[in-house]
Amino acid sequence: MMIISYADSALSVLPPLLAITLAILTRKVLLSLGLGIIFGALLLTDFSLVGSSEYILSTASQLVWKDAALNSWNVYILGFLVVLGMITALITVSGSARAFADWAKLRIRNKRDAKLMTIFLGCVVFIDDYFNSLVVGSISRPITDRYHISRAKLAYILDSTAAPICVISPVSSWGAYIIALIGGILTAHGFADSGHLSVFIQMIPMNFYAVFSLLLLVCVATFSLNIGPMRQHELNALRGELYDESKGQPPGAVTDLPEADTGKVIGLFLPIAILVFATLYFMVSSGAEALAAKEQMFSVLGAFENTDVSSSLFFGSIVGLIATVLLAFQQKVELSMLLKGMSVGARSMLPAIYILLFAWTISSVIGQLETGKFMASLATDNIPFALLPAMLFLLAGITAFSTGTSWGTFGIMLPIAADMAMGSDSTMMLPMLAAVLSGAVFGDHCSPISDTTILSSTGASCHHIDHVVTQLPYALIAALISFVGYIVLGFTGSLMAGLICCSVLFLISILVLYFWAKK
Repeated sequence: MMIISYADSALSVLPPLLAITLAILTRKVLLSLGLGIIFGALLLTDFSLVGSSEYILSTASQLVWKDAALNSWNVYILGFLVVLGMITALITVSGSARAFADWAKLRIRNKRDAKLMTIFLGCVVFIDDYFNSLVVGSISRPITDRYHISRAKLAYILDSTAAPICVISPVSSWGAYIIALIGGILTAHGFADSGHLSVFIQMIPMNFYAVFSLLLLVCVATFSLNIGPMRQHELNALRGELYDESKGQPPGAVTDLPEADTGKVIGLFLPIAILVFATLYFMVSSGAEALAAKEQMFSVLGAFENTDVSSSLFFGSIVGLIATVLLAFQQKVELSMLLKGMSVGARSMLPAIYILLFAWTISSVIGQLETGKFMASLATDNIPFALLPAMLFLLAGITAFSTGTSWGTFGIMLPIAADMAMGSDSTMMLPMLAAVLSGAVFGDHCSPISDTTILSSTGASCHHIDHVVTQLPYALIAALISFVGYIVLGFTGSLMAGLICCSVLFLISILVLYFWAKK
């Protein structure tokens, strides 16, 4: 079939814009994504009904079968979701989740401690954003529920310690991917002698959005700065309404399960610890195999750069599931309870899987429309050089918001940012690259079609659009601070001036939010 290119047309923005707008207005995510997919397919096939139908069927089938082979990335991620649902349910059935909640109640004495504990766990589990959102959510949910913290607040904490941590951590799937991209860019522009890891570390304080969104999160958790829709969700949680029950069970919810009386705290911690270490092992081993195939020397960073994230998550979760089952048997949990737990846990992930499949499909459609290339082309117009870091931050944010992918935005926008810096002032290359990283995480945070947003909702067992609308005000505050910081950095050429500006704006924002939240 004939596929029309929209790389030079603003029409490429319409399908994602339609899906995002409808999702927020109607709160029906699957319907909104489906309409966006159909409209995008019609555009690509010049509004041929037969052609668009064939295109949608082909695109959907490629989610699991592509190029005459299994689409292992997608299949492993879906398998990881199902297995993690089983683990979560088994931990509940064994009574370990209740035992952990009772244990934590003696040590975590209030809501603030529960929120700060979740933030700490989110910062520690930094190997991958999917892993962070789902695993930390499973651990923290019994505690945040006990202290009447809304699922929307938990989702915000998970999302704000996922991508922002991964994007500034060199030993993570994100860090390895970014280092590989930046290494290629630096080599292409004659900076082959620059240490790629040291360059990445230099860029950490330039990643204003990641830094200040994390600081904002800590302040929100410490001082209960509940604004916008989040305030109502927190008020509802105080009455025991952790999520809007009128909308049905949210993704990842495990309900109506019997709980054994023999549960122990180790029944939660040990399976999760085994899951973490098994996943790390598979990430390093798969990366090591890839390095050996390329006849390159082994290094931990090189292993992460070449790792197979999806298979590592899946096989790590299988090991975690086996450990959970064995511990449950050791705690004398009946086989019938375990089987019911596994069945309910697997089915609890179906809503998240449906949303993720639709999000992947519309992402493929958006890729064919070349929406990202159109957004990137806007950066090549005549913009004053001093404004380029701020404009790149904004365009990367809009691109990630429209496409639902940070990594895709990195791949498109980082080379453009480097070319613009080399054409004007090479000393500004790193700040401009950091502005792209920062903007992409911001857009990813706000986008209803982002897989990270979807999985943060799943990890918190929160309705997806509730998470999007409650997180948005905080994301916009951190983005505004970052945007002004990049303007100052662009005009002064000084990272310190940019950081000071961001810090002043941050303190002012916290004071305003504090007095607003206390009204």
